[in-house]
Amino acid sequence: MLRVLLSGFEGLTALLVAEQRRLILWVPVGLALGTAFYFYGLTVEPAALWSVVMPLLLTGVSVAAGVIWRQHLPVRCGAGLCAAMALGCLMGWVATHRQPPMPELPRRGVVLSGIVRAVQDFPPRAAGQSPTRRVDLAAVRFHMPLIEDAPPLARLLSVRLRADDTAPVRVGERVILRAVLRPPDFPALPGGRDWQFEAWFSGRAGSGMALSVHDGLSSGEERARPAGGVSRLDDPAESGPEQADPEPRGNEQRDPEAFAVEPADAQEGYGTLWRQKLEALRTAVDMRIRTILPGAVGAVASVLLVGRGEAIPFSVREDFAASGLAHLLAVAGLHLGLVMAVVMAACRLGLAGWEYAALRWPCKALSALAAWGAGGAYVLLTGAHLPALRGWLMAGVVVLGLVAGRRAVSMRGLALAATLLLLLWPQVVADMAFQMSMAAVMALVAGYESVRPVVQGWCTRQESRTGRAGGFMLRHLAELALASLLAGVATLPVIMAHLGVIEPYFVLANLVAVPLMAVWIMPLGLLALLGMPFGLAAPGLWLMGLGLRPVLWLAHGVASLPGARFAVPAMPGWGLCVAMLGLVWLCLWRRPWRLAGLMLFALGLLSPWLVTRPDILLSPDGGLIGVRMRDSVLIMGHSAEQAVVEREWARALALPARPFNVERNAETPEGSLVCGQDGVAGACVFQRAGRTMLLIPEPQPTNLSRAEGQARMGELCAGMDMVVSTGGLGVLCAQVPVRLDRVLARQEGAQAVFLASGRVRVLSDRRWSGARPWRLNPGGHGRPLLPLARSEDGPPEEQN
Repeated sequence: MLRVLLSGFEGLTALLVAEQRRLILWVPVGLALGTAFYFYGLTVEPAALWSVVMPLLLTGVSVAAGVIWRQHLPVRCGAGLCAAMALGCLMGWVATHRQPPMPELPRRGVVLSGIVRAVQDFPPRAAGQSPTRRVDLAAVRFHMPLIEDAPPLARLLSVRLRADDTAPVRVGERVILRAVLRPPDFPALPGGRDWQFEAWFSGRAGSGMALSVHDGLSSGEERARPAGGVSRLDDPAESGPEQADPEPRGNEQRDPEAFAVEPADAQEGYGTLWRQKLEALRTAVDMRIRTILPGAVGAVASVLLVGRGEAIPFSVREDFAASGLAHLLAVAGLHLGLVMAVVMAACRLGLAGWEYAALRWPCKALSALAAWGAGGAYVLLTGAHLPALRGWLMAGVVVLGLVAGRRAVSMRGLALAATLLLLLWPQVVADMAFQMSMAAVMALVAGYESVRPVVQGWCTRQESRTGRAGGFMLRHLAELALASLLAGVATLPVIMAHLGVIEPYFVLANLVAVPLMAVWIMPLGLLALLGMPFGLAAPGLWLMGLGLRPVLWLAHGVASLPGARFAVPAMPGWGLCVAMLGLVWLCLWRRPWRLAGLMLFALGLLSPWLVTRPDILLSPDGGLIGVRMRDSVLIMGHSAEQAVVEREWARALALPARPFNVERNAETPEGSLVCGQDGVAGACVFQRAGRTMLLIPEPQPTNLSRAEGQARMGELCAGMDMVVSTGGLGVLCAQVPVRLDRVLARQEGAQAVFLASGRVRVLSDRRWSGARPWRLNPGGHGRPLLPLARSEDGPPEEQN
């Protein structure tokens, strides 16, 4: 046995020695694993001692082990991987605890003021609806008793304005309005999309909806109120109708003070002022683009040039998603690469035409540096999002390689960019754009190293038949198809995990759209941006629109093909991790043992069908009950978050959501769900896997009195294995082994019931995710805004 172990150790050492130049590429992998373990592998937030001291201690031990046994390469590799994982865990803890706490938002309509950081215009989502406008407010203060003197919020609030509120709003202005607010939503089901995690790291406190102001304030005076002052704006008795019906009625007249503007604070940091000026510039460019190019074409052009995509119609987004072109609507490495390629080509042509520079200057290096600077300006103009920053960092490594005369595009450059991002912003490990961009670039680099010579050899052999021009076109199409195939397959597990779909026609759509983007759309868009300060943007934008229209037609045509999108069940977290590890193993190694990554990759892709799906779901607020059937998810009950919950349930189960009226639909076709038993309207009996469950989507039967209804409900509970109610059960059905109701859902979050094992197994969202800093307390409560009491043992006041 010992001999076998020694032989295996020697064989592993030989393999690692053969791959020793690739070992450094596993540093970002270790960082990502450590960060992912901190975010998703823990259900209780560790104390500072364990979160800081233990990773540092583990790092030290790993480094010491690598030094002591430095003659053994596998030991050094294992020690380095452990050190990287410990550092990733530490950086995840640091990134989490440097965020401001999630505040407690008022539970009723409140007058608030804040500084506008961004203004977003959204088109109607459906026919008959009106467009909406949202503003992001910073330094928000609430004008209500007790918290009037509280410090301003350290997080942003996103407020949707009234449909009849058309007053102009500019970035950097301080506004005051009345709104009803809500914190970030809880996940719709255990393991679902975590809105609170996203809000925690994006710096947002929640969202809200603007209401009409009952007591206007003059626009020229300071909007401060005396501490503890209460006006008619804060009186709930005066604003009851708005609280009951926050949406504006058609016959109401707009209050001229419904959205009052006051000057911004004079004392702003330079960084904040620069962000305001940049956001104002982006808004102005966006308006100019959509004025020249109205409709969907202008909205897509605005995304490509300034990163403002809120004006894209919902149907156009769906077409791009179904055709595999959704990456064109998210500014990332592709757009940055096209911009830098255009700038570099223009600079090289200009320098080559100047004899003095062509003979004496390093034109290639200077053009690369100019392109990188232009890329940085483009990243800022499009909002400086993390995918674009990742691309810009990667481009910096490429430029550095060109200047130094080294290989420009390499795995080491990608590893360096990933390491920097994971150290600066560890939360990107959970970001879909980061996962897609890293997977795509890694697959492209590895694929071109291995497959491109074979493709080029085949194209060269075909050139004798097609001629030189035909061979050039064939080589171009083959390389483009190879790039689309590599990037599409590499990002498939990410798309399945985050979007729950498979798009089989992505190669067909990208064969046309990407070349059109490279040779027509982006160059003319950059030309329009350069001419915009001089009033010469119209010709470039008009020509850019001519190129965008075929892309829109292509997206709609491909999305209309049969089987353009296949819905898949929710991929478990371990499935995505296994698939990405398999991809990394396949791409980072060069020896034949890399092929073992294909097995891991395939296992990750199959994981959605290897896990058990829930049979019954209860929404986070306890207002909705979902029952999984063979062809749909039956929805019973009512909830304020019904649209979001239905969408998430349908995506997780890969089934359409269908309302089920317990009064009209007495029974499902297969007879597993029967409602109205024993004459009790609003109660249903569900049978599956030898278990019988009582579902009560209507807590109070509509055809019986309260006392008689509870008596009938008590009789129905006899012999049940579980009861689920959208109301509070109290002492009702106390003899039933498993009881789920609204009270439990508000304390423990969404509930999922599994019946496949022959027993009733319940999983709650709080049990799944645990108590972490980004998770709000039950009921959506955060840190109170009440000011701290003055210390009693402080210095006595001076006597007169």
